[in-house]
Amino acid sequence: MEKRLSDRPCLREPIPEIVDAARYLDAAVSAHLIGRFDLAEALIRLADIPAVREWTESLWGATSPYTQYRVIENASPHLPKDQRVPNRMPTAAQTHFLHQRDGYHCRFCGIPVIRSEVRDRLRKFYPDALPWGKTNPEQHSAFQALWLQYDHLLPHARGGNNDLENVVITCAPCNFGRGSYTLEEVGLADPRLREPVRSTWDGLERFC
Repeated sequence: MEKRLSDRPCLREPIPEIVDAARYLDAAVSAHLIGRFDLAEALIRLADIPAVREWTESLWGATSPYTQYRVIENASPHLPKDQRVPNRMPTAAQTHFLHQRDGYHCRFCGIPVIRSEVRDRLRKFYPDALPWGKTNPEQHSAFQALWLQYDHLLPHARGGNNDLENVVITCAPCNFGRGSYTLEEVGLADPRLREPVRSTWDGLERFC
């Protein structure tokens, strides 16, 4: 896809509090691994930042002011479910490759991300500090925002498959905010045209 000057790298720029939340969680895991369980719990609680929740929720839903839909001529149509690729999610081998290729940062907005399996393991140790209920307000704000997703650049509902060139690692807000729109329809630049973010962030994988 040819890049246009109007294309944005992401739906909404990350806020500084997201970096703060990631630092708290990274420190919490380090504290846990040396037996400082009280400190780990306190840090997980500190990472539950209201401003992070507001950022996430501003990108979710049909009324989000950051999803600026535009009509694209000859865009891929929405397919009936029986015409879509049967296996919506990549295989274990494919996800391993994606972790190696993209690291643990969203390919759109660049924020750190954490696999749901890591979150669930942390919850077993700190269920009170890391709530994860059925509704958004009942879930830990940092783990919502930093929730690792496998996002189809051509959406699954529009005929996208699990070829590794069509799937990138993103955060939940970027993934759910775009929904089944194509990159062009929401004015997003193709993330494959820029290098993944590289840092010391390990997605808290050392906890597992």
